[in-house]
Amino acid sequence: MLPYGTVQDAGAALGRGLTYAETLWFRYSADKSDYFLYCHNILFLFLAFTLVPIPFVLMELWPSDTFHRYKIQPKVKLSLAEVVRCYKDVLRVFFIIVGPLQLVSYPSVKMIGIRTGLPLPSCGEILAQLLVYFLIEDYTNYWIHRFLHSKWAYEKIHSVHHQFTTPIGFAAPYAHWAEILLLGIPSFLGPALVPGHMVTFWLWVALRQIEAIEAHCGYDLPWTPSKYIPFYGGADYHDYHHYVGEQSHSNFASVFTYCDFLYRTDKGYQYHKKLIGQLKEGSRSGGGQKGEKLSSYDWDGKCN
Repeated sequence: MLPYGTVQDAGAALGRGLTYAETLWFRYSADKSDYFLYCHNILFLFLAFTLVPIPFVLMELWPSDTFHRYKIQPKVKLSLAEVVRCYKDVLRVFFIIVGPLQLVSYPSVKMIGIRTGLPLPSCGEILAQLLVYFLIEDYTNYWIHRFLHSKWAYEKIHSVHHQFTTPIGFAAPYAHWAEILLLGIPSFLGPALVPGHMVTFWLWVALRQIEAIEAHCGYDLPWTPSKYIPFYGGADYHDYHHYVGEQSHSNFASVFTYCDFLYRTDKGYQYHKKLIGQLKEGSRSGGGQKGEKLSSYDWDGKCN
């Protein structure tokens, strides 16, 4: 709740007029508690879990082959019943674990110093903090993910997430409750180390989920803006990790590829891509039909 009665009072306290964005923020948040503003995360997560995967589901269920050329594992096509079952399971965990966890974690948000007042951060400050959050989350998530592929952790926890060897957008948050708690640590660590404004925190929560859904979408779309992000993994990169499954020792990173490169856990994926390149080259030189597409997963070998 802002300690100002009017926009003019807020401007006088700042020593300048409010920007348009700050005026909107004042009008929305002035009479709302910080706890209520923080709980918006529940709504943003629910909307992300529900709405963002829908375009990818429509591609999966599309009756023609319009989007089939972009399917990473074209031999596998999920039914509507499988998609609905996945979404129901995600919602169950959301209402039992994720939502209540958001409700009770507000004291930790206040403790680390997430603010709701004026002034609002600049676009440059927001972008810089989001980059830091993604880098911190990516690095810590990498090591937790490697732990989850140990024999005990995989059998007891992580195997739930890997039930989808051909992932879909709804499968991004499809996981054991213990995995959700564990992977919440990397997501919270960035804001804890570099606290910012609640608006930045909202953006971070939403963008991280959108990125995870894209990485699990099952389609390598050439027009996605994320292809222009340096060292970004994307759907094809993470899809291979699900394709190999339990025995995977490749592609543990959640967002970027630098950890897998530094710690040599991308060797299986790189070898796989090399072999596929050779197969494609052989197909072309062998007089394959014009327009024939060879997918990375038309070859059934798996390199851990």
